[in-house]
Amino acid sequence: MAPSTSPSASAVSSGHVLQLIRTGEATTRAEIGRLTGLSRPAVALRITELLACGLVTEGVPAPSSGGRPPGRLEFNAASGVVLSAVLGMSRSQVAVCDLAGRVLARTPGTPEVEHGPDTAVPWLLDTWARLLEFCDRSAGDVRGVGLGLPGTVEFAAGRSVASPVLTSWGGVEIGPMITKHHPVPVLIDNDVNAMALGERGAHYRDVDDLVFVKVSTGIGAGIISRGALLRGSLGAAGEIGHIPVCGGGGTPCRCGNTDCLEAVAGGSALIARLAEQHRKVSGVGELAALARDGDPAAVTLVREAGRRIGEVLAGAVNLLNPAVIVLGGDLARAYDPLLAGVREIVFQRSTALSTRRLQILPSRAGAEVGILGSATMVLDRILAPEAVDAALAEAAADRETHTAAGGQAAIT
Repeated sequence: MAPSTSPSASAVSSGHVLQLIRTGEATTRAEIGRLTGLSRPAVALRITELLACGLVTEGVPAPSSGGRPPGRLEFNAASGVVLSAVLGMSRSQVAVCDLAGRVLARTPGTPEVEHGPDTAVPWLLDTWARLLEFCDRSAGDVRGVGLGLPGTVEFAAGRSVASPVLTSWGGVEIGPMITKHHPVPVLIDNDVNAMALGERGAHYRDVDDLVFVKVSTGIGAGIISRGALLRGSLGAAGEIGHIPVCGGGGTPCRCGNTDCLEAVAGGSALIARLAEQHRKVSGVGELAALARDGDPAAVTLVREAGRRIGEVLAGAVNLLNPAVIVLGGDLARAYDPLLAGVREIVFQRSTALSTRRLQILPSRAGAEVGILGSATMVLDRILAPEAVDAALAEAAADRETHTAAGGQAAIT
């Protein structure tokens, strides 16, 4: 796991205690005291605060070594929900998740993303409202919102960068459009970053160095380094689709350059090359199905695309030394020919040490990978110890205000 530092006993807050309970490191008051150095009264004070706000429950007794059995403490994931979505040009996923990141309800959809946020955001809000009703939850239960968008996103600013495909999204701050209806933290990131978080959280919690590669209409990567998402200074890390490759023949890319990986090996490029052979397919999914079924022309195209992707990933392997590369996206459904091409070049061009334990695997999280990651992104923010402490302090201040107002009314 990634290295972490523990606060001294005097600095251990209710938020830190909740983190111990959430992760399963401590399930009783005695374990919390042993791990943190807090006294019994100090542990009791923090647990009382977490019980009062509903973040923790205390129920079934834990095994006892003698005396009264201690009550088992559990994180109450049902105490709120987060709204999650990943928007795509051809397919989107929208969900409501509990505070453990479990999907309570989800639905696919195809909002007209290219028409901009003025069309897509109202569709999102309506879809979330329907899902909340289905889960028998209300807007008051929402604690945060996570959204993944195609293309580069300035994470800190919460806005998409203008691109030739999504020109109407460029520079628009999406957060305020959502907080009008849900006044909670709203986090927006690149869709592949969300997928990387979702894949790791669902299946690779013990892997601290992982690269998730989405191969679909476009190509991009989400990078986990030392257990944390690597976004770069402005959120542009992982844009491998716009790294030029050799022998592209001067193919123009939508970014304005030529011979970019995406322009040569992305789904749209492969469909165009198949059309040159008088073969028409409706989309990347159909092309992948043909390759999966052994169609010679499709297999050849997908394997060659894998080689091109391998050219770029070989540099990433030498630079980052990941333990796992995960291939996802529509074209990854043709996994065998795609993997064969990627492996051929990565293991040929990367150093022996960097590939000694490297695994290149298909996505295991499937269609839910993006919404799981968007939920994880929000939960990591709102359940961080400092965020929990701030929320508890605000709730305590509200209670004092209401108590004072009630007392004043009685005096009057």
